[in-house]
Amino acid sequence: MTAALDARTAHETADESSGGASPAGTEHVVCRLEDLEPFFGEAALVDGVQIALIRVPGDRIFAVSQWDDVARANVMARGIVGTKQGRPTLASPIHKQVYDLETGECLSQEGPRLEVFAVRVDEAGRIAVVV
Repeated sequence: MTAALDARTAHETADESSGGASPAGTEHVVCRLEDLEPFFGEAALVDGVQIALIRVPGDRIFAVSQWDDVARANVMARGIVGTKQGRPTLASPIHKQVYDLETGECLSQEGPRLEVFAVRVDEAGRIAVVV
């Protein structure tokens, strides 16, 4: 994947900072950058998969699974956006597990993780997610 908006997307390729996101899916335009507010998540149904889109300062966009495996519910878009040791994070709105948005790794406990999807923002500000 290539970045177009100030060279700042969450995941530029599957080999770089995408937490193992597979490039083998199909790219879907989901919304525009201006549709997302910093520090807030939005849920989207993309090719039958529920994802949470998260915008952080610097217009970085992350796409992770909407499914909270601990709470057993699709709620991650309503999570609490923050940072831990300089890394962007998302805390579950129910049980407060903290996840690294770049890798999907749970920083609060071992075991759960969020699926991470590759994201691209084009020159026109359209956000595309690979599912």
